[in-house]
Amino acid sequence: MRVSAGNVLKGKLKKLVDGAVNSEVIIELPGGQESSSIITKQSAHDLWLTVGKTVYAVIKASEVIVGVD
Repeated sequence: MRVSAGNVLKGKLKKLVDGAVNSEVIIELPGGQESSSIITKQSAHDLWLTVGKTVYAVIKASEVIVGVD
């Protein structure tokens, strides 16, 4: 897989929670860290996502916002 994004993290699909329209995807990365994302339920279906499958988190963002109380 080749993409223009600078951050591509390979991992295993740890959890997939389908909602009415969207799905929550939790990816376990090497070392035990996790990355989560919300994607459309249709995209999860089109990618044939199943727990344990090798997947990639492709991160392309121009900014990251961090906040505290």
